[in-house]
Amino acid sequence: MKLTRETAEIYVPSGLSADVALARTAVLGVAAHQDDLEIMATEGILNCFGRSELWFTGVVMTDGAGSPRDGLYQSFTDEQMQAVRREEQRKAARVGEYSAVVQLDHPSASLKSAAERGPVSDLVSVVRATHPVIVYTHNLADKHDTHAAVALRLITALRELPADQRPDRVLGCEVWRGLDWMVDEDKVAMDVSSHESLQAALLGVFDSQICGGKRYDLATLGRRRANATYAASHATDTSSGLIYAMDLTPLVVDPTRDVASFVQERIDRLARDVAERLRRITGPA
Repeated sequence: MKLTRETAEIYVPSGLSADVALARTAVLGVAAHQDDLEIMATEGILNCFGRSELWFTGVVMTDGAGSPRDGLYQSFTDEQMQAVRREEQRKAARVGEYSAVVQLDHPSASLKSAAERGPVSDLVSVVRATHPVIVYTHNLADKHDTHAAVALRLITALRELPADQRPDRVLGCEVWRGLDWMVDEDKVAMDVSSHESLQAALLGVFDSQICGGKRYDLATLGRRRANATYAASHATDTSSGLIYAMDLTPLVVDPTRDVASFVQERIDRLARDVAERLRRITGPA
């Protein structure tokens, strides 16, 4: 598989050839930054963990430059931070027993430009090599520009593929904006109650980010627990961790469907839900 940037890499923890590791992939995660996979694609990682017939492969789109840094990493240059974050992602791949992790090494600016062809071309190549059944990525309402851009580039790439080469399902997951605001009918709720120690270990691998003043480990596990508790107001908890996703599959199945309108429909349903509830409990004006 040829990637557009010379600095891109395919890391295979087991030592298999890259072609074999990619070909056995059933579950794919496509993320903006190192550590995003471990925050958003947990369901896919856990479903594959410890299984010989089901494999997870992760894709990291950006080069890891420009991240906040403190403590041990306070004086690190962008180049040094890139090297650290790459190695942290390799460690996560080993801990999570991924089939492979592909680090494409694109600058964030190139992802946010629709005119840049490289990111889309790379995603087309990765999906052709892996032929996943399900893909986890960022949700389209994420407040981080690079995250939303990754979701858009992935949708573009999948639309370019023949229908029989597209995944069965594409889910846009929580990172820089939770999805508890969506009405229940729009939420895809992913139960991640199992392997809590593994989840903590995967998040803890990214020491450069945690030490840099962002407690992603605590915040991520806390959000999962909060989602589980606040999932239903009149029932006891049925899980100890939930991640919500926006089902992006309709945008891939129908390439003519407008992306912005798709997201707006979900926002409108929330607005109607709030307005109808207030009318119901307030009564006639």
